[in-house]
Amino acid sequence: MSERVHRSMMNIKVGMLFYFLSLFLSFFSRKIFLDCLGAEFIGLTSMLANIMSYLSVAELGIGTSIVFFLYKPLQEDNHIQINEVMSILAYLYRWIGFIIGGAGLIISLFFPIWFSRLEVGLPFVYFAFYSFLAASMLGYIINFRQLLVSANQKQYIVNAYFQSINLSQSVVQILLAYYYKNIYLWVIVGLVFTIIGCVLFNLHIKKVYPWLNISIIVGREKIKEYPDIFKKTRQVFIHKIKNLILYHSDDILVGTFVSIVQVAYYGNYTMITNKFNYLVNILSDGMTAGIGNLVAEGNKRNTMKVFWELTAIRFLIIGFVIFPLILFIQPFIRLWLGSDYCLNDIIIYLLLFNIFINLSRGVVEMYISAHGLFSDVWTAWTELFLNICLTFCFAPFWGIIGILSAKILSVFFIAFFWKPFFLFSKGLQIPVSTYWKGMIPFYLIFILFVGANISIKEIIIDNITISLFKLVAYGIAIIVPLLLFYFFVLLYTTKGMKYFAARNPFFYKHITKYIK
Repeated sequence: MSERVHRSMMNIKVGMLFYFLSLFLSFFSRKIFLDCLGAEFIGLTSMLANIMSYLSVAELGIGTSIVFFLYKPLQEDNHIQINEVMSILAYLYRWIGFIIGGAGLIISLFFPIWFSRLEVGLPFVYFAFYSFLAASMLGYIINFRQLLVSANQKQYIVNAYFQSINLSQSVVQILLAYYYKNIYLWVIVGLVFTIIGCVLFNLHIKKVYPWLNISIIVGREKIKEYPDIFKKTRQVFIHKIKNLILYHSDDILVGTFVSIVQVAYYGNYTMITNKFNYLVNILSDGMTAGIGNLVAEGNKRNTMKVFWELTAIRFLIIGFVIFPLILFIQPFIRLWLGSDYCLNDIIIYLLLFNIFINLSRGVVEMYISAHGLFSDVWTAWTELFLNICLTFCFAPFWGIIGILSAKILSVFFIAFFWKPFFLFSKGLQIPVSTYWKGMIPFYLIFILFVGANISIKEIIIDNITISLFKLVAYGIAIIVPLLLFYFFVLLYTTKGMKYFAARNPFFYKHITKYIK
């Protein structure tokens, strides 16, 4: 097994471990927080977190640009160049941290207008927001070294430290919420554990990279020698703004056009879908640096082989995400929180379709990033303009349905048609017809299985009274055979799944003889 594959597998294994631990804990904690701290508190913290996401736009895409410039020196083990690039990153991120702090203070001046009617009161709103702001600033000023670790295909180290801290934080917050029901303690614990995580992680970095010598002064001097950083940063910045508004504004939009309480209701669903979404992101985080390294090698045949293998893996995992959610997310919400927290089925289908668009484009986006192709800024402006216009047209009349419909319509054509063309023509330099010949089987198979899932839901699941026992029983009886059948259909019809299966010779030998 090559070092690239070994590190990628370590990233995925560690990510999966913490995924399942956090998945269990998040459902338990959500119930405790809703019962003990209230729906208004959950809605408020969700909105404040979204505001922090908007403040992070000050990062400008510098991190993405810097990582691109680390792939080659890491492959060549060029410590001098790595130190130069990381010093530039330290210099820029320090300014970003201060800018975010200043912007946060300005935004907080409007809180009396936005949050004056909340029962928790403005003092708590300010206390919570400034705590979130301090944690964010620490991430930029102190924690920037994690980008080096990720670029070096060691995301598992980042996950091990920060996910352990997050799990510990959640346990403490659950206990304090249950016994004291104090919203101030909940916020304080989050800030304290952020500080602990920063300190422990940076101590570890000093041991793993003893040669790492970062200097703010050197970064300020060397930045002129890397003009492409600013060129790519300007391009990435536009894409980041678009992604921020499209994928991190739901809570703010629901709170604005519907209500703060509906933010909590909608958040119950998005918490579940985000956890499943994170399952796919584990693959992306584990593989992204490896793809950058692969592209740097220049082996086009191997690059395309990995492209189709990753596409097959991604569609397999998308099936693991979407199919159970179609069948069981409504019964689960009903059992978990009660029928009063259930939303319209149309909202669920739109939410899942939006997730599919976002996840299915992932491999193309990973390869675009690995090639440093960020120049198609017009697509970001187009998606952003369409999303804003359609949201203001739809949301006042259709609420959450309008918000999700606007998001889907604004990204569909660019995600499915332009981005593949851009990658294959400018990056891989292969006719885009190659892409569509390989992708059409994936789309057709997925559509057929989605139709089957919806039919099963309407014929069976919707017509029975679900208990916890029945939910588990039906889940095992329906999902397991369905996903196995889905896997074998992909294995039979796509080269990418055959490439993936071939990584285990024993499995490939005994399975493929039945499907040739």
